[in-house]
Amino acid sequence: MEIKAKLNYLRVAPRKVRSVVDLIRGKEIKEAESQLKFMPRKAGKSILMLLKSAIANAKNNFNVEKDNLYIKEIVVNEGTPFRRGRAVSRGRSAPILKRISHIILTLAAKKEVKIPAATRQDTKVFSEKQAGPPQSEGL
Repeated sequence: MEIKAKLNYLRVAPRKVRSVVDLIRGKEIKEAESQLKFMPRKAGKSILMLLKSAIANAKNNFNVEKDNLYIKEIVVNEGTPFRRGRAVSRGRSAPILKRISHIILTLAAKKEVKIPAATRQDTKVFSEKQAGPPQSEGL
C-alpha cells in the first residue's frame, strides 16, 4: 500500500531541495521528522509540512498508524521558472531564472494492514442506497 502527497510550486531551487531530501530518503517517519525539525535550510520546513500531510492521508484514508510507515520514495522535479530580467551595461538586460520545485512523497507501510470486513460491507450498503429504489421484477 502506497500513500502519496504532492507539493507543487515550492519557491526554492530543486538543487537546494534535493540536498535536504537525500537526508531523509528511505528512513522511518520519526527519524525523518526529527531531522527535518532541526534542519537550518528553508526547504526543511516545507518538506516537514509535506510529510505531516502524507501521514494525515495515511491515517484518515487507510487507517495506518504513524509508527508503521517509512519513506519509500521522494522525488524533486523542476517546475517552470519565473523569468525576470536584470539591467546590465549598454542598455541590455540579462535573464534571471527564479526556479521552482515540485515534490512527490510516497510512504509505505512496513507490514500490510487489512481493512476489516465490516468496513467493506458498509461501503457496499452505502452504494446500494445511493442507487435508488429497488427495481421490481416484471409484472
